[in-house]
Amino acid sequence: MIIEISAVEQDRKERKRYNIYTDGLEKPLFSVHEDLLIKHRLLKGNSLTTEEIAEITEEDGRYRAYALAIYYLGFKARTRKQIEQYLARRELEPESIAYALERLESEHIVDDEEYARQFARQRIRNSQKGRRWIKLELQQRGVTNQAASEALEAIDRDDELASAIQAAKKKWRSLKGENREKRQKLLSFLMRRGFPSDVVKQAAKAAIDEAEIEQADEDEGLLLDN
Repeated sequence: MIIEISAVEQDRKERKRYNIYTDGLEKPLFSVHEDLLIKHRLLKGNSLTTEEIAEITEEDGRYRAYALAIYYLGFKARTRKQIEQYLARRELEPESIAYALERLESEHIVDDEEYARQFARQRIRNSQKGRRWIKLELQQRGVTNQAASEALEAIDRDDELASAIQAAKKKWRSLKGENREKRQKLLSFLMRRGFPSDVVKQAAKAAIDEAEIEQADEDEGLLLDN
């Protein structure tokens, strides 16, 4: 069946998309991105077969999924699962979503292993959380257990210890009670933050030792003032 294009109008909401009309229909026959409009010369008076229309709309679905994924990635790095969920929320066809994901991975724009390594490094330095917590965060984002484990194995222990010490110092200042009770609370807090036991013990000791030195200096200063 041959269908003649009777009108081409820019979409009012999405300025880069165009609605294609044919006589006898009030609603658009289909819509396409402007790049495909140019590529397929979709001009008033030109004709298309139903097979060509099906091919163009399928191509447009793939194009739309890929373009939306690139837009989504423009804000920050994402995992394959996060992109898949985003495109699904936009109600795109599963085939178009699969095409976009495969293309993004083949172009190395999406790389869950690299994402895991960068995410782990950033979180260990800035979030005051340990590797067990970070592994859970990665898995929630769709990173495989193997990729998450490999990323965490690459974490510098000194960076993790520094993060734990920072968290311990901050927590210690807010704790109330006797030192023994406070120490137990601190240890439990650091464990819940996902730090391994050896790091927890070192960080707690460092925080407590520093607090005791500061308290001793403060007490000495008060004595000198008196």
